[in-house]
This record gives sequence, C-alpha cells and structure tokens, in this order.
Amino acid sequence: MKRSAGRNRGFTLIEVMITVTIVAILAAIAVPAYMDYVRRGKIVDATVRLGDYRAQMEKWFLDNRSYQPVPPAGTACGVPAPAVVAGDPFQIDCTANTATTYTITATGRAAGGMPAMVYSVDQANVRFSTGAGGWSNSVGACWAVRKDGSCQ
Repeated sequence: MKRSAGRNRGFTLIEVMITVTIVAILAAIAVPAYMDYVRRGKIVDATVRLGDYRAQMEKWFLDNRSYQPVPPAGTACGVPAPAVVAGDPFQIDCTANTATTYTITATGRAAGGMPAMVYSVDQANVRFSTGAGGWSNSVGACWAVRKDGSCQ
C-alpha cells in the first residue's frame, strides 16, 4: 500500500476538547441521578426494617400485653433493637413511652451515606420522615422515598 504523504491521521485538540465537554455534561446529569437512586435503595432498606421491627413489637404486645420490656431487660422496648453493623445506612432504635405506646426510629448514619435522614413509625402506624434537600414528609401517613417528598 502506498502511504499518503503530508497529513497525519488522528484527533485534533478541538475534537478531544469537545468530547471531554460532552462527557462532563453527561456526568453532571448522571451522577446526581445515580446518587438519588442509591439513596432510594437505602431508604427502602430502612422502611423494611422498620416494618419488621413493628411486627415484632406487635407480637411482643400480644404475648405480654405491654410494649415495654419485662424487668430487668436493659432495653427501652420489649424487643431489643437490632445491632448496628459497619456500613449499615440506618440505626434502628425503639422507645416504649408507656405500656401501650412506642416509637421506632431509623436514624441515618454518616458511615452508611445517609446523614440527616430520620424515619419513624409508632404503634398506630403513623409514619414520619425528615431529611435534607426535600427528603421529608410530615403528613403522618407515609415515608418520603423520593427527593420531592413523594410517599410510599
């Protein structure tokens, strides 16, 4: 084959800069959307764990006629809160205010990538959620699972 003399084949600096600019714009759109997607997955984990804990508390109440622990228990509720494992996005806690009331709270952990997020449920299944940047719902009927505050 004959080699053409003169011009080298390759990309010009302008072409490379345009490509880098397009990739940067796409990344600026995709990264926040991906982070919201990951956060929603962690929120579902918290709401499922709250629901499981609530079912255990109701079972405890049926067996003991009280949400409070049988002395001496060393816990705030009849059912001990699950242990926190490294990397867990939420820490689950329970407070039995009286023999017939309790509040279960899932508090976001910085180590799990969920700081400033709090989800709670009580014995009447009243749900509240608070969080930074719109992840809040204080209506009492659902937990905010999207950044706009829409509910589950």
